Amino acid sequence: MKKLLLILILIWGGGAAGLWYWTELNAQHVTFRTILVRRGDLLATINATGTLEPQEVVDVGAQIAGEIQSFGPDPRDSSKSISYGTPVEQGTVLARLNDSLLKARTNQASASLDRAKADVEQAEVKLRQADRDLERVKNLFARRSISSQEYDTALTEYEAAKANVSLTKSSVEISKANLEEANVNLGYTTISSPVKGVILDRRVNIGQTVIASLNAPSLFLIAKDLSQMEIWASVNETDVGAIHVGQGVRFTVGAFPRDSFRGKVSQIRLNASMSQSVVTYTVVVDVDNTSGKLLPYLTARVQFEVEERKHVMLVPNASLRWQPKIQNVVPESRELFATLLRQSAIAPKGSGHAPKGESSSPERGTLWVKHNEFVRPVSVEIGLTDGIQTEISGGDLDEGAEIVIGQNQQNDPQDGATPFLPQLKNNKAKK
Repeated sequence: MKKLLLILILIWGGGAAGLWYWTELNAQHVTFRTILVRRGDLLATINATGTLEPQEVVDVGAQIAGEIQSFGPDPRDSSKSISYGTPVEQGTVLARLNDSLLKARTNQASASLDRAKADVEQAEVKLRQADRDLERVKNLFARRSISSQEYDTALTEYEAAKANVSLTKSSVEISKANLEEANVNLGYTTISSPVKGVILDRRVNIGQTVIASLNAPSLFLIAKDLSQMEIWASVNETDVGAIHVGQGVRFTVGAFPRDSFRGKVSQIRLNASMSQSVVTYTVVVDVDNTSGKLLPYLTARVQFEVEERKHVMLVPNASLRWQPKIQNVVPESRELFATLLRQSAIAPKGSGHAPKGESSSPERGTLWVKHNEFVRPVSVEIGLTDGIQTEISGGDLDEGAEIVIGQNQQNDPQDGATPFLPQLKNNKAKK
């Protein structure tokens, strides 16, 4: 009996030892990924996209109809014509229309004016003659040498001659106005730049006929000053409340991906637009482009600087989102952790965040600190975030503290095989 009992004890002990060894062999060994809490500067921003625009654009058109006969010479090189990107001064000739018809009309108006002036001279001669005749008739009538009817006839002829002079003088004024109109229309055949700037677009070619109607046809598009530009950024309605005039802005453009530029908010336009139920506002950002590096109509990726913190405790956002399994929590905190999990499961979504603009207690979060083979929770106060890092305060964390941001689970390479069976040293067939 003793030998049998001893054999049973040995079998039971060996089985228990084998079971323990097999369990440990297949158990998941958890290793935690950690990072150190550090101090640094934090800048919260609102991201948007926009387009670089000249501050002032002038659309140069034609006020009369005609055929494009030639373009003006390039101020930089007279052998070349005005074209895209040409810098121009105020009064620089941009183009000339065919003026043969308008010159003929000007000559006709000038001839009409000369004829009207001649008519005035002729009328004044007749007036002087009528005046002399009237004086003679007056003398004769005073001596009763002529009848009253003859006196009245002479007086009527004098008044008619005087009225004819006034009529011919008005004809002169009309002819002058016609000549002035013809000269103005002739001047419209030369199209000049109304401002100093750079030609962004030339919309006509030589030989093309310009037809003037209620809307003047556009010939040239001139940017008045490219040393000062604007960004028209589309900002979502949920973010526009955090933007104000004078706010600093950083932006980049695809043409120069390694360069960062700065600007300031100058205007928040109230004419919102809606696309697929999304409301956006146009925010105008002033940009200094004295270097001339930025080009019109480049797409800008804009960051509005909302708030900044200096030398604060920073942790990655991933550390605030990570949660361990309950078996990895230190035993004394497991009950509290389970209670918090149950509360978060039954709480309405988003109930932990106060609406914008309402006073509320500071938002709190939980970080996990490695403690031997387990992790220990630390409650902290959450501050500003830039989407990657978050400012924290409170708790018993100091700079350089090691916090958990994730974990790795490693299985035994035998993948749960029974330890009592022979194993291959290099199981290449395992998948």
